[in-house]
Amino acid sequence: MTSEELIALIHENDSSAKRHLFEQFYGKFAPIANRYAKNLEQAKDILNAGLSSCLVSMQKNSQLKSTDLETFLEKEFIMACVAFVKNIRQEYYVATTVYADTPDKNYNLFENNELIDFNRVETEIFIKAIQQLVPSQRLIFNLHAFDGHSLQEVSAILEASGEAVKSNLEKARYNLQKNIKQSLKP
Repeated sequence: MTSEELIALIHENDSSAKRHLFEQFYGKFAPIANRYAKNLEQAKDILNAGLSSCLVSMQKNSQLKSTDLETFLEKEFIMACVAFVKNIRQEYYVATTVYADTPDKNYNLFENNELIDFNRVETEIFIKAIQQLVPSQRLIFNLHAFDGHSLQEVSAILEASGEAVKSNLEKARYNLQKNIKQSLKP
C-alpha cells in the first residue's frame, strides 16, 4: 500500500488502513516510546496512545501529502509521548526554583565528557539509564538530545521556564552519567 493510498483510506476511516499504519510504524516508534517511558509497560501504553493520536491527527489533516507522511507522524508521535508523560500527574514535575549555574553553559550532553564515552556504551544500558531519570529530566533529555529541539522549543513544548529546562537538562546529564557508571560497575 502506497502512502497516498494509506492517507486516503485513513480519511475514509478504513480499519485495514489503520491496522497497516500500526504495523508499518510500530517497530519504528517502539524505541522512541521506550526512551520516553520509565519501563516496558509504560512504553507499550505510550506506543498505543501515540499511534492512536497519529491516526486522529491524520484524519483531521486534509492537507497531508504522502511525501510528508513519515515526518508528520514522527512529530505527532513525539508530541503524543510528551503529552502522555505530562498527563501522569504524580510523576511529572519540572522544578521552577532551581536555576542553571551558568547562562552560557554548553548543553551538548555528548561533548567533552571526561566520565563516560557515550559512543562505547551499549544501547540497552543507555536506554535503561534514560528510563531511570525522573520524568521531567527524561522529557527534556529526549526532546533536546534525541529529537533535536532547542532549549527554547523544549521550554515552549513543556510550558516551563527556560531556567527550569536548563536546570533539568543539567540534572539529566549528571544523573545519566551516574546511572551509566552504576550499570558499568562489575
